[in-house]
Amino acid sequence: MASPLTNLAKPAVGGGGGGGDEVYVAATPLRAVRGTPQFLMSAAFSLNIWDLHHFMLIIRPSSSLLSQSPQAIVFDFQPQDPENLYVALAALSGRAVPGTILVRRMRKLPRNRCWLIGNSKVNAVEAAYEFSNSWDTDLCIGHHDCRHYTNGLAEVLTGETNVLERLRTRI
Repeated sequence: MASPLTNLAKPAVGGGGGGGDEVYVAATPLRAVRGTPQFLMSAAFSLNIWDLHHFMLIIRPSSSLLSQSPQAIVFDFQPQDPENLYVALAALSGRAVPGTILVRRMRKLPRNRCWLIGNSKVNAVEAAYEFSNSWDTDLCIGHHDCRHYTNGLAEVLTGETNVLERLRTRI
């Protein structure tokens, strides 16, 4: 279950402090109101229309690579109510909407549309929390959204800039 960053204690899993944690970017369909809008978002995702993907960053701490039950931690910036039609219309019209950073654990990495972008130079989990705590949560599509959050967090963790654009050109 996803929890807003402000209400979530830092997970017990973490890197050894010196970095080396694996950093991934994953893409999922945009969430939408049930019915036709949801169908359209799923179709756009299936057709690989890059601009209609939702992006998130996944950290697989180096300590979990040796564990019997490996875990990964997802950091995800999205609207507070992504399935609300009025929020979607406001966001699409260029207005800022309340956003939230969700953090959750997952046992396995997604099989599709999940890319290793590098290894962290720092303790990735700690750095991701620090980055997320300073992130402005007013979401404005095209100016301050999941792409900007994912790119910014990836840069802090790996030193790589503009990872989504590089992935886009490779795929």
